[in-house]
Amino acid sequence: MKDTLTVGLSATRHIEINTSRTIDFLGEELRVYNTPSLLYDFEVVCRELLLEHLDSGEDSVGIGVSITHSGATLCGMIVEMTVVIAKVDGRLITFDLVAKDGVEEISRGNHNRFVVDVEKLRAKVAAKAAKAAKAGK
Repeated sequence: MKDTLTVGLSATRHIEINTSRTIDFLGEELRVYNTPSLLYDFEVVCRELLLEHLDSGEDSVGIGVSITHSGATLCGMIVEMTVVIAKVDGRLITFDLVAKDGVEEISRGNHNRFVVDVEKLRAKVAAKAAKAAKAGK
């Protein structure tokens, strides 16, 4: 990690809510931003911010999240997502999260990501895959 990775760094992204980001089980007139897409979008914004401050061969993985989803954002609306690094504890990075849709705040929470050495993670996953194959899983 670079020494530029510090508390207070932030990023804001604007995301148009398209059909693939909405629920479909309540009918066309109630196609609103779904929570799994909201979470995914937060994770992407956090990861992209971190990548600017990581060394070659490093990346990050999500390890925890707590969010509210308190507003119904319609298909076609724009969501403004802001993520702020709240804590850096070694390789554990904590973000504060806020999303607004132009009418109201729709989400707030926090997200933890862990900075990983990609090659070490690749080796660990390969070892687990070998154990799973041996166990017939």
